[in-house]
Amino acid sequence: MAENREKWGSKLGIILAVAGSAVGLGNFLRFPAKATLNGGGAFMIPYFVALLLLGIPLMWIEWTLGRYGGRFIHGTAPGIFDSIAKNRFVKYFGVIGILGPFFILIYYMYIESWTLAYSYFSFSGVLFQAADQESMKSILNAYQGVTEGAPIWPAYIIFCVTFLVNFYFIYRGIQGGIEKLSKFAVPVLLIIGIILTIRVLTLGTPNPDLPEQNISNALGFVWNPDFSQLANAKIWLEAAGQIFFTLSVGMGIILTYASYLDSKDDIALSGLSSASINEFCEVILGASIIIPAAFVFYGGAGAIRIAESGTFNIGFVTMPLIFEKMPLGFIFSGLWFLLLFIAGITSSVSMIQPAMSFLEDEFGISRKKAVVILGIFAFLACHPAIFFLKYGAIDEIDFWGGTMFLILFATVEVFIFLFAMKVSKGWEEMHIGALIKIPKIYKYIIKYITPAFLLILLSVWTYQQFIPVILLEGVSNENKPYIWTVRLMLLAFIITFAVLVKIAWRKRKNKEVKI
Repeated sequence: MAENREKWGSKLGIILAVAGSAVGLGNFLRFPAKATLNGGGAFMIPYFVALLLLGIPLMWIEWTLGRYGGRFIHGTAPGIFDSIAKNRFVKYFGVIGILGPFFILIYYMYIESWTLAYSYFSFSGVLFQAADQESMKSILNAYQGVTEGAPIWPAYIIFCVTFLVNFYFIYRGIQGGIEKLSKFAVPVLLIIGIILTIRVLTLGTPNPDLPEQNISNALGFVWNPDFSQLANAKIWLEAAGQIFFTLSVGMGIILTYASYLDSKDDIALSGLSSASINEFCEVILGASIIIPAAFVFYGGAGAIRIAESGTFNIGFVTMPLIFEKMPLGFIFSGLWFLLLFIAGITSSVSMIQPAMSFLEDEFGISRKKAVVILGIFAFLACHPAIFFLKYGAIDEIDFWGGTMFLILFATVEVFIFLFAMKVSKGWEEMHIGALIKIPKIYKYIIKYITPAFLLILLSVWTYQQFIPVILLEGVSNENKPYIWTVRLMLLAFIITFAVLVKIAWRKRKNKEVKI
């Protein structure tokens, strides 16, 4: 057991680390597209409802469970759940809280590496050799190795660099690595985001022949609500799903980060502060860059087509073309991809930490050895995302790590908080050392509304999507062998970690018997 566990160096450090975990590629790519395609300003109604009734309660629950588990030298869900529930099976549900972020990590770092490469391509001017969407898509596909005959080794080398940078910060530890990175990276991210937002909001009317394509109308296009969309259940599901992604709830990351707090450190204000930084990045900055810029250059119909094209095309195809139309566009394009890289790396290091904490806390492995062990497994696991990209490997891994496990794990967390810890004890625990008093209405929201919301979401989502995905409906026969290969790899990880949990608890029991 790792009894001399690290602690965060400062209150600001943990706030920025959790904010950095939450602020990722989804804030600047996924959110603006979702908002545009789901009713513009009307999307923000279910979005904020989900934030208040689902996201913030889950965030406080995870901070509470995590800090509580840290008292028992547990930094991951198996140990935290077991220390609360005292049930022989509940710890195995905690495996989801380790593997959920790990599954996202094994494709996320590859995408993150694209942003690093594209930042260089932008600053050097190489990217601006493409003049239209097709040319820019060709550059992206060639870089990814998707184009027949295109070498993948340049992308592979940049991926290896990105991988090593991530594990360097993990090797340096909580204070010396993650906290230092967050204290530098999050402010820089905010500065770059504000610069890009100001540049977009000062575009005015770039084309005098199309006076209606101005920044004022662009903001109206994004924010004017189409209330008829509120009757569509899909909009509410999309909004709730975005809240999961944007706050990093349901992943197990906040559990781990909070476990490194002292038992009387504030979690009420700290949790709210980190969530607020994330919401500023998403709602203010994320909604003020891509779609408004697309509107003033391509019009409303063009902006919708861009939003429909998917996050890869938005970020790596359309945005460089938009910046190309601006004076000094190569600088703004470089800053755009640098912004995405910083957002990516603060998220990806947080995805590594739960598995690291598991090895350290439950097996007493030193950080240096844990980095080597986990690094080898993570590096090998990343390869299907790299080499099977064109066969849908990333979508498959994202389904399990970024969708299924999120909803399932969040539901398990809430029920452990409600029925194992008990609401009254959990509410008291939440306020130990608190710098603010959480409104009492949240006690009832956590007890009744959040679990109901989650059960409805899980049921509807399972009914609509689970069976088609499991049966690979709509997947070509060419892709199916690769998808099944990915599934077998993920299943192997699930079985492996379940066995590791069993071994760790057996060792713990034997140690207690000897004492």
